[in-house]
Amino acid sequence: MKIKLFGIAREIVGSAELKLPDEVEVKNVQEFKEWLFENYPKFASLKSLAVAVNQEYADDHSPLDQNAEIALIPPVSGG
Repeated sequence: MKIKLFGIAREIVGSAELKLPDEVEVKNVQEFKEWLFENYPKFASLKSLAVAVNQEYADDHSPLDQNAEIALIPPVSGG
C-alpha cells in the first residue's frame, strides 16, 4: 500500500511517501488511521486529516486493499 503525504503530514513522517509494512493488514480507512496514529502520534494533534483512496476522498468505512494508493491531506490555511 503506497501512501502519499502532503503539508504537515509530510513533515510529521519526514518523507513525501510512506509504505505500509507488508505484515500490516488494514481493511478500511479507520483501521489505517489507527495504525497511523499509533506509529506517528503527532497525527492525533491535527484538527482534521482527509484521506483519499485511489484519488477519491474516502470516509472511515471505505475499504482498502494492498494495491490502494492513499493520500493524506492535512488541514490547509491560506489567504
